[in-house]
Amino acid sequence: MATTKPIRDRLTALKSEFDTLRKGKESLLVMIDEADVPESVYNSNAIENSTLTLKETEKILLDMEVSRDVSLREVYEAKNLARVIGYTRNKSKETEISKELILLLHQMLIGGIDDKIAGRFRRLGEYVRVGTHVAPAPEHVEKMIEALLLEYTGNLNNYFLDKIAKFHLDFENIHPFCDGNGRIGRVLVCFQLQRLGFPMIIIRDREKKEYYKAFGDYRDDKSAKTMEKVVYLALMESLNKRITYLKGQKIITLSEYTKIHGLSAPAMTNAARRQNIPAFREKGVWKIGEDFEYKNGKN
Repeated sequence: MATTKPIRDRLTALKSEFDTLRKGKESLLVMIDEADVPESVYNSNAIENSTLTLKETEKILLDMEVSRDVSLREVYEAKNLARVIGYTRNKSKETEISKELILLLHQMLIGGIDDKIAGRFRRLGEYVRVGTHVAPAPEHVEKMIEALLLEYTGNLNNYFLDKIAKFHLDFENIHPFCDGNGRIGRVLVCFQLQRLGFPMIIIRDREKKEYYKAFGDYRDDKSAKTMEKVVYLALMESLNKRITYLKGQKIITLSEYTKIHGLSAPAMTNAARRQNIPAFREKGVWKIGEDFEYKNGKN
């Protein structure tokens, strides 16, 4: 299943606007990326059942004391993932995705947490299961990752978003590591997007039902459509956020905007979720540029 032409056209238009507006404002984009790191860390770890809240994650990344007694492992998981995200933002400008890069990112993520498994693929006897999916035997992992990378870098015909969605689905099905597969997989999605000049995205814990469904759809029906939608919506939101900031617009909450214009709150929230309006989330709150003109659902 491939991304539809209307979606491609919307992404092309947004990317063009983003590229025009970003000239001379790279420092602002770095600030936005850095401000997104706690949310990215919180959501990716929450998908893996971390108990940390967003506020606790922010405090840990600022080396501030957390009010409750959290496990040392969760502290390391937050700090290590933030370091990986920061590293990939710069590294994506220099090199294409590779086996060596994936292993290095895993070493950075798991190092200090479980050094016995950090920076290496699963070995003989190391089997993993995700729900009802039993990952391939460890002796096949390295060759499968090499084949996946060859398919991704050698495929010059398919649309970038379709390639990235399929890569993520295949990577998670291989589940090459004993631990950290989901977090590394989501970091790689961001790496691939940033390599192409797009901003990082956040796959949110609140939407993990749809995210998990994407893996089931792929395993059961070989359909990547659900994952393409997950990545597309997250990318649209990320672009809309940066474009709004780059335009220098005053940013207000979507609920404020809805009240000012006498609009239906459920309808506007639904439009935001579908990215039919240029709304985006900060700390879980939908926001939008005050100057946006809503035209009776025709945006």
